[in-house]
Amino acid sequence: MAAVVRAAGSRFRAAGLSTVVTRGTARGQGHGLRLVISARAAMAAIDLDIGLFTCDRPLQPFYESAGWQQLPGAVLIGGTPLAPFPSDRPGFDKVTMADFFSPLGRSHRSSFPHSRIEVYPGETDRLW
Repeated sequence: MAAVVRAAGSRFRAAGLSTVVTRGTARGQGHGLRLVISARAAMAAIDLDIGLFTCDRPLQPFYESAGWQQLPGAVLIGGTPLAPFPSDRPGFDKVTMADFFSPLGRSHRSSFPHSRIEVYPGETDRLW
């Protein structure tokens, strides 16, 4: 599902990943990597400007191997406007990952590091 997010003074059509999991007995066989690569390709193929999500810091190399890039210092703000859930909450050790698919997204790429990006997916999945 795509959403409109606000960042860098503009609005972008975005989608993200959430809760990518591989069963323990199937780990190390490349299933997760293929899934994440396919998800990135699917996002690039539809009318999206950017792909965004957070992950635990130790997973950053895994997502980078699938073509995603870290946005240094970027914070995703999930939850709702009345109950925001930022990815830099105390006790979290998250990094923000992204890719830029459209000309609009690519032209604003340099605005995303060290920014606060409003996602607001709701109370159930509070962050992508």
